[in-house]
Parts: sequence; C-alpha cells; structure tokens
Amino acid sequence: MCAALGWPGGHRDLQVRVRSEQQTPEWKARYAVRSGVEGTINDFARGHGMRRCCYRGQPKAHLQHVLTAIAVSIECLSRRSVTDEASSPRPSAAFQTFLDQNEIPRPKSWRTLGT
Repeated sequence: MCAALGWPGGHRDLQVRVRSEQQTPEWKARYAVRSGVEGTINDFARGHGMRRCCYRGQPKAHLQHVLTAIAVSIECLSRRSVTDEASSPRPSAAFQTFLDQNEIPRPKSWRTLGT
C-alpha cells in the first residue's frame, strides 16, 4: 500500500514508531515545555517583526534582537497584575462545557501527565 502511494518502504514503520513514542509520559512532558516556548517565539517573530532586520551587520542585528527581547519581556510583565501570582485559567471550550454539563468524565490533559 505504501508503494502505491509513492512513500518509501520504511516511512510507514517510522510513522508507527514515532506515533507510539508520542504516547509516552516522557515525550508528553518534553513537548509541554516546547509548546510553551513556541508561542513565545511565534509572538517574537510575527508580532515584533523579527523575520526582517532593520540593520546591516551582525553586531547591530544582535543588538536589535536583544532590545526587542527586552521589550517583549517588559510587555509580558506589564500584562501581569501585581496581586495575581498565577495567571487565571482560560475559560472552558464549548465542547468541554458540553462534557461537563452531561457529566461525561474529563480526560486528563497530556500537559499534566508528566507532573
């Protein structure tokens, strides 16, 4: 079947092995850290225009990146309330609200499996 789709012979075996590894608690714990960092990097790249540099030369470009990173950190800190020590949880999604209203058990999040 894989040959009919034009995939290399070992592709299916690799895909099955990787998907089974993704079900382990160790992989889920590592990915939970990565998913948090990726949001920050995405905000840095898209929200602050870091895909293009205003200056020529590596020292000036590095300075721009450092100053932008400081600005992003200040923005993040300014969004936090002085009285709030932990950020407030996000509201439940509509599907999760439906599950709760019908007393269907909530599956444990993959983000909390490693903790």
